Amino acid sequence: MPKSASPKTSAEKPPPPLGADSLLRIGTGRATGHHGELLQGVFEGSDGRLHRGLITLPMAREVSVATFWPSPEGTVSTRPENRTKAARAAKLALAHLGLGQAGGELTIESSIPLGHGYGSSTADVVAAIRAVADAAGRTLRSDTICRLASGAEGASDAIAYEDQTVLFAQREGLAIEHLGGELPPLLVIGIRALCKPIDTLALPRARYSTFEIEMFRALRGAARRAVLYQDPHLLGKMASCSAWISQRHLPKPQFHEFVQMAEAHGACGVQVSHSGTLIGAMFDATQSGLEAEILPFMDAVQDTGRRKITAFAVNAEVEFLP
Repeated sequence: MPKSASPKTSAEKPPPPLGADSLLRIGTGRATGHHGELLQGVFEGSDGRLHRGLITLPMAREVSVATFWPSPEGTVSTRPENRTKAARAAKLALAHLGLGQAGGELTIESSIPLGHGYGSSTADVVAAIRAVADAAGRTLRSDTICRLASGAEGASDAIAYEDQTVLFAQREGLAIEHLGGELPPLLVIGIRALCKPIDTLALPRARYSTFEIEMFRALRGAARRAVLYQDPHLLGKMASCSAWISQRHLPKPQFHEFVQMAEAHGACGVQVSHSGTLIGAMFDATQSGLEAEILPFMDAVQDTGRRKITAFAVNAEVEFLP
C-alpha cells in the first residue's frame, strides 16, 4: 500500500504570493477626441445644487490608443514621456481594480492635436484607463471611467460615454443628466481661431450672470428635446446660444465672421470649444442638396485665409467629405 503523505513540517513554507503584475496581461484601450462642446455652463443637479457642466461634440475620426505592459516595479512610465495625466490615470485604475502595487509602461499613439479643445488629454486618459482594465481582463462602466479620468485630470469630459449624449459635470466626474440617446445626424465644418493653444486648467472659471444661468436652464431643455426628436436645427440653435455666451467669457477672433458665413450657407448653428480655439458650423446631415451648401461654404472659409479646415460627420454617413 502506498504511504500516506507526510504532514507539513514547521520548516516548510507556503509558496510566495503572486505579484500583482502576474495577474495582468498586455492590455489596450482607445478613445476618440471631440470638437469642443455643444453646451457649457452651470446646471441644477438632482441634489438641488448648481454644477458646472457640458455636452461634448464627439469627433470619432481622431483617436488615442494606449497599450499597457505590466511590470512589478509599482510605477507607471509613459511613451511619450510627457503623458503625466495618462500615467496618473493608469495608477488610479490599478488601485480601483485592487492592483495598486502593480505598475507598467504605457505607450500612447494619438492623432489628436494638442491644446486647441480637441480633448487630447482626456482621450489619452480614457484610453489609458481602458488599457489597464483590459490588462486585468475587466470592463469598466462609463461612469467609473469618467470618475477616474476626472481624478487624474482635474477636469475632463464625457467621451467615455461614446455615442450617448450626457450633460456632464467636468470637474466632478459625474453625469448631471443622461439625455436619452444619440445626437441627431450632423455634418460639422470647423476651424481653429487665430490664437495660441489654451491651457484649460489654467483658465479662470467663467462667472456667469443670473440671466445666463436662467438661459442654461432653457438650453438644457432644448438639448433634451433635440435628442429626443432627433432635431439638428433645434440642437444648432441651442449650441449657437451657448457659443455666444462663451464669446463673452473667452472671445475668439473670427467668431462673428464665421457665424455670418455659416448662416449664409444654411448651417443649423455654430458651436465652439469653450476652453479652446475651435469654432464649428453644424449642418443637418439628412438634408437634400447638402453638398451644394457645404462645398461653397468651405471655399468661402478658405478665401478668408484659413488653410486648416476640419470636416466630420456625427451619426451620419457623408460620402463627399474631404
